[in-house]
Amino acid sequence: MSKKIRINMLSMADSVDGQGVGSAYLELMKLLKEDGKDEFEILLNDKVKNSDIIHSHTVEPRNYFKMKRAKVPTIAYVHFLPDTLDGSIKLPKFAFKIFKKYVIKFYKNADNLVVVNPIFKKDMVKAGLDENKITYIPNFVSKEKFYKKTDKEIKALRKKYKLDDKDFVVLGAGQVQNRKGVLDFVEVAKKLPDVKFVWAGGFSFGKITDGHKELQKVMENPPKNVNFIGIIPRDEMNDLFNACDLLFVPSYNELFPMTILEACSTDTPILLRSLELYEDILFKKYLCADNNNDFAKLIEKLRDDKKVYKEAVENAKYISSFYSKDHVYKMWEEYYKGLLKK
Repeated sequence: MSKKIRINMLSMADSVDGQGVGSAYLELMKLLKEDGKDEFEILLNDKVKNSDIIHSHTVEPRNYFKMKRAKVPTIAYVHFLPDTLDGSIKLPKFAFKIFKKYVIKFYKNADNLVVVNPIFKKDMVKAGLDENKITYIPNFVSKEKFYKKTDKEIKALRKKYKLDDKDFVVLGAGQVQNRKGVLDFVEVAKKLPDVKFVWAGGFSFGKITDGHKELQKVMENPPKNVNFIGIIPRDEMNDLFNACDLLFVPSYNELFPMTILEACSTDTPILLRSLELYEDILFKKYLCADNNNDFAKLIEKLRDDKKVYKEAVENAKYISSFYSKDHVYKMWEEYYKGLLKK
């Protein structure tokens, strides 16, 4: 039997609940430890000298210096670009400028870059990164963790979350910040007082969250049909997706939200903002709009027209089937082995 490839994962991605970066990292770790157990040995924040490959998931300075010292291939997993931080965190202008420059420097420091959405390659090149170093490997979701539950189970879950069986329930999920479109989520809810809106997530960045004061006020005094339930542990999110009728993602900027894949795995339809970034990765199998009036109209249509809703469910199933763990594992296996051959 050939020697296992030792991959040293550098990450603090799971230190804060409610972040998509953490979800993507945990899924990959599980995939490699289970499906790749005969091929790979996974280390976590280990010494540089113990590795065949160093794979950094987060941009801490200690990871920067570990990659700098390494004599083996290094990878930086690109979960965000500097511009996607706009609307996420609020820092003094000079500090934000320095941090953005550091992020690009961090990516330049890596031998290889993996991005979860091919559309961002051109932005990365524009930022001075070498196109030849960039590889696209999508996120995925395990069907063992995210799956459709039975009608009986869903009824019990609705009771757990204090939702009536007759309610049409719209779920928003992610960090509470301006970039995620939380204020739009609330404005759409105001237009549909007979629809229940639930937001799962909180201030992962604390008081430096962009728009913290305004968002805090909304969370403390939301419309009657809106419930901010705080950060939900990832192992409970499957229940929440099953208890709701629709995932509504009004974000202004993303790379590839894990919540979309998680919802699709539970056969939950998705409603998104019309962003170019979704076009190549979701195959036009989703509902989208540009403004709050149109969002509200689409939600009403999904609620009132069973045919439209059924079609949206089938689209979610299609997306879920494409991003299977077997397909994505093959991509990672070939990628890691290819780095060592180089």
